[in-house]
Amino acid sequence: MSDSDDREFTPAESVCPFCGVGCGIRYDPDSGGARGWRGPVNTKGEVCPKGVAAWDVVDHPDRLTAPLVREDGDLVETTWDDALDRVESAFGSVVAEHGPDAVSVFASSNCTNEENYVLQKCARLLGTNNVDNCARLCHSSTVAAMRDRFGAGAATNSLDDLREADALLVVGANPAENHPVIFRSYILPALRAGATMIHVDPRETATTAGADVHLQVRPGYDISLLNALAAVVVGDGLVDEAFCADRVDGLAAFERFAAGLDVDEEAARAGVDTADIRAAAHAYATADRAAIVTGMGVSQHHYGTATVHALLNLALLTGNVGRRGTGVNPLRGQNNVQGASDVGALPDRLPGGRPVTDPDARAAVADVWGVAPDDLPADPGLTEVEATHAFGDDVRAAFVLGENPAVTEPNAGRVADALDALECLVVQDLFRTETADHADVVLPGSAWAERGGTVTNTDRQVIRMRPNAAPPADARRDLDVLCDLGARLTGRPEAFDYDGPEAVFEELTAATPPYAGMSYAGIDTGSQRWPFPAGADEGTAVLHRTTFANGNRRTPLRVVDHVDPADAVGDDDLVLTTGRVIEHFNSGALTRRSDRLVRMRGDETLQIHPDDAEVLGVADGDQVRIENDRGRTTAVAEVTPAVRPGTVFATFHTLAPLANALTGDTLDPVAKIPEYKHSAVRVRVVTTDGAE
Repeated sequence: MSDSDDREFTPAESVCPFCGVGCGIRYDPDSGGARGWRGPVNTKGEVCPKGVAAWDVVDHPDRLTAPLVREDGDLVETTWDDALDRVESAFGSVVAEHGPDAVSVFASSNCTNEENYVLQKCARLLGTNNVDNCARLCHSSTVAAMRDRFGAGAATNSLDDLREADALLVVGANPAENHPVIFRSYILPALRAGATMIHVDPRETATTAGADVHLQVRPGYDISLLNALAAVVVGDGLVDEAFCADRVDGLAAFERFAAGLDVDEEAARAGVDTADIRAAAHAYATADRAAIVTGMGVSQHHYGTATVHALLNLALLTGNVGRRGTGVNPLRGQNNVQGASDVGALPDRLPGGRPVTDPDARAAVADVWGVAPDDLPADPGLTEVEATHAFGDDVRAAFVLGENPAVTEPNAGRVADALDALECLVVQDLFRTETADHADVVLPGSAWAERGGTVTNTDRQVIRMRPNAAPPADARRDLDVLCDLGARLTGRPEAFDYDGPEAVFEELTAATPPYAGMSYAGIDTGSQRWPFPAGADEGTAVLHRTTFANGNRRTPLRVVDHVDPADAVGDDDLVLTTGRVIEHFNSGALTRRSDRLVRMRGDETLQIHPDDAEVLGVADGDQVRIENDRGRTTAVAEVTPAVRPGTVFATFHTLAPLANALTGDTLDPVAKIPEYKHSAVRVRVVTTDGAE
C-alpha cells in the first residue's frame, strides 16, 4: 500500500467517478485536488462536494499498489505474474471440472465502456453469460419495463430539454442531493420559469423544497399511488385522446380498469391525501409538456418492473412521450451505469442491448470478434444477486471489478457467507474493501484520474476520460489488466491485443449498433449521444418521436395491480427505507476515505418521525439499535417530521454495520432487482452499557 505519492500530475479533461450526471473534472495544480471544467453536462464547470473531493482517493495513502494473494488465511503482497498465474490456474480448474457457467463476472458501473466491454467479451469467449453490473441493483426494473414498452431502457429525453417542461413529476428521486448539477442546471431553470413540480417521496428532502405538491407515499405502495393518478386522469377527462389514437393500444380496456378503481381507497392505501393526488394529476396532465424524472425509490422493489409500467401509463395517457420537455427520464446512479449495460455487461444482452438468445445478434458480434457464432453462449446467464445465491454451489469462482457487493447487495450477512463459499474470489479495486477482505486474489485497480476511455451518462451522452496521472507504484491500469486476463483465461490472446482504449472503442462501436457512428475525435471534449448510427451527423436527443425504439408506432397501456411488499410489517415494526446524501456515494468505499466528506457528513443517523420516537421512547441524539431477522446495526436517532410516520430512513453507506445487513433479497420476477426500499425493522434505544 502507498505510503507516499511522488507521481507527476497533469491536468486533463476527465469525468467525475461518482453519479451518472457526467460532470467534467480534472486535476487542479493550484489546489492539489480536483476541480470542474466546462464539460458537456456541467457547462459552467460547477461540481458538487463529491466532485471536489474526487482527487482525495487518487493519492490516498491506503491505495493498493501491488497484488495480494491469500496465504495461510492472510492477504500478502506478491508479484503480478504470481497473482495472474493463480487466477488463470484457479479459473481454469473450475471451468475444466464444472464448466464455464461455474464462473461469474461482476463488471463495474464505475469503470469505462472500454473496460466493461473487454470484461464481458472475456466472459463470453470463456463460454458463459454470467456477467452483470450494479445496474441490476438500481434501475434494472426501469430498463426492463421501458425496453418492453418503448424498445429502449434509457432516458427518453436530453437533460437540456427538461428546461422546457411545464410540469415535472419527480418520483422516488432526490436530485437536489443525489444529482445536484442536474437539479441546479436543468430542473431549477424550469421551476424558475414557472413549471409545476410534484415530488413523490416518503421523506421531505432538499428536492421537496422546490415542489408545489408533495405526495409522501407509504414505502411499498407506489402502484396504488400511480393507479390513483391514472384513475383521476381518466375519470376527469384528461386523457390525450389524439395521442392515444395515434400511438397507444388498449385505451378502452385501461379506461375500464381505471373506472373500477376507487381513488379514495387507492390513496388511503398509499398513505396520501386524495386532494393532493387530484391536484398532482391535474398539474401533470394539463401541462403542455410534462416530464417524469424517476429514481431508485420507484425501481428498488420486488415488484419494481410493475411499478415502472404503472408510471409509463401516465406518460402515455397524457401524450407526454416523443417531444421536448416530456418523457420518462431515469436518473442513473454510478457514472457509467448506462454505458456498462450498453456495451454488454449484462447476462441476457449482448453489446447494443441485443438478446443473447438471438442467433443473428450472436452472429453479428461473433463476426466482429473473429470467432464462430457457436463460440458464444446462447443461454442467459445469472444476474448479480442470482449469482451470489449460487456461490459455492453452481458458481465456484467469481471475478469482481471495482464493485463492493459485500456492502451493496441485500442481506449482507448471507452475501458474506456466499463470498467465503467460493473456491476462488478475485477482486480488482483501489482499496482493500469489505469484498476484498473475502478474496483469494486482490488486484490493485486504477482511479478515475489514471484511466482513458469513455463513459455514458444518464441522458445517453458518451464522454471521454483522459489520464491525469499514472497509477501508483506497481499498480496497473484496469484495461491493461483485463486484457491480460482475457488473453490468459480464454486462450485467445489475439482477441485482447489492443493498442489502448481508442482501439477498444473502435471495436466496441462495430459491436454496439447505437454507438456505430461515434469516434474519439468526434467526442473530443464534448459528447456524442446514442443512438448515433453509422453515417449520421449526430445522435438523437429525444427518443420515440414518431416510432418507438423497437420500430413500432404504437405501444400498449398496461393494467398493473398492487403487489404487497415482501416484508410483512408486524405491530412492533417500522419500515426502513434507504438512500444517500450529497456527500457520500454507493458503498462509501471511496467517499468514506475522504476526510473532507466525512467531516461534512460523517454522522450515522436514523431519521424517525416524532410520533414513532415518542412511542419508542427515543430522543433526538439517542443511540438506537435497528434489527430484524437478517441482521442488526446501530445509529444515532434524528427525530424529524421530514420522514413519514411508520417509516425510518438511513443511508446505505455510513452505518456500521451498513444498512444492507437489514435489507431483503426477494427479487423482482422480471428484472431480478432486490427490494431495498421496504424492510421491516425493530428500533430500540441502546443505553450506555449496550443494553436496550
